[in-house]
Amino acid sequence: MPYTVPKLTDYSPAALEHAAAECLRACSEEASAVPNDAELKAFRDRWMARKSGILTQINDLWLKGAPREAKRDAGIRMNELKARIQELVENARVTVGDLAKDSAGRVDISMPGTRRPIGAEHPVLRASREMCAVFQRMGYSIAEGPVVETDYYNFEALNFPPNHPARDTQDTLFIAGQDSKPQRERLLLRTHTSPVQIRTMEKLCPPIRIVIPGVVHRNDPPDASHSPMFHQIEGLAVDTNITFGDLKGTLDHAMKEFFGSNVKTSFRPSFFPFTEPSAELYISCFICGGSGRRGSDPCRPCKQTGWIEALGCGMVDPNVFEFVKDNGYDPKKVSGFAFGMGADRIAMLKYGVDDLQLFFHGDVRFLEQWA
Repeated sequence: MPYTVPKLTDYSPAALEHAAAECLRACSEEASAVPNDAELKAFRDRWMARKSGILTQINDLWLKGAPREAKRDAGIRMNELKARIQELVENARVTVGDLAKDSAGRVDISMPGTRRPIGAEHPVLRASREMCAVFQRMGYSIAEGPVVETDYYNFEALNFPPNHPARDTQDTLFIAGQDSKPQRERLLLRTHTSPVQIRTMEKLCPPIRIVIPGVVHRNDPPDASHSPMFHQIEGLAVDTNITFGDLKGTLDHAMKEFFGSNVKTSFRPSFFPFTEPSAELYISCFICGGSGRRGSDPCRPCKQTGWIEALGCGMVDPNVFEFVKDNGYDPKKVSGFAFGMGADRIAMLKYGVDDLQLFFHGDVRFLEQWA
């Protein structure tokens, strides 16, 4: 039976003590039976609500109804009773909170586990990793370097002359506040991963074979084929008696490994400041099969030529070796080749994407294709 406040007719100390004891006993029993927050609120309101709570009823029935000569004793008893009931309500609140924490911390091993959705590797990073793995199987090591570079490592040590257009702010993103520094010490966001080649040759003596993936920056407006931030993969091999034939054989094998054994390669003369001779590698269009047409329509990816440009390459210019000559790279004794490709570009080619910006928009509907 829920506790009901009785009306007192006897205000003797013994009668007040008995009534208070019965009230506390009922409150204590109810407090020990509170199981959760919802019941706790009902319990608290039943005993302590200002308008109709039991404490308010006790004040109206016991204190206000007491004879004048008993009001003082009744008031003292009511204050003690109020304090004890408030204490019981607070203890009930703490107990319910502890039960909730204990329940949350307990693991029911019979329940199925929470399955977390597994993300997918970004297509550009996947393409970069797969291409690097191709070269690793040929004995190459992965090398990395800083994204913020000096003019020396990004340009000077790679045989870029002082008046080369790439040194202009229209092509390269320079760090602000560098005007007071010497030219070679000015900081910039690297425009290629080639500085890692110089840094590696400063640390390691020949022979070396490294492949360098990483992010690079150029002052290009974003469009379907350009971005101010993109990814590159470069490679460097240095040893005695390395020839252009080694370069052709290495890259031909890499392209067949990555794009498929039916892919053909073609090398065309080009120019890069840090290689001599230089070439651009083209691969046969694996969309139209090299015919330049897709049925009765022209093949857009290869521009109807049957060939797609994949990367730049060449034999390392002897002038580059001069910067690391003291570490065993005497251009009269060693030779090497270097190559560089855009990881974003090879991802576009492999996965048939026609807009570079799709890789960077973060559209989950697009990225889920590689999940």
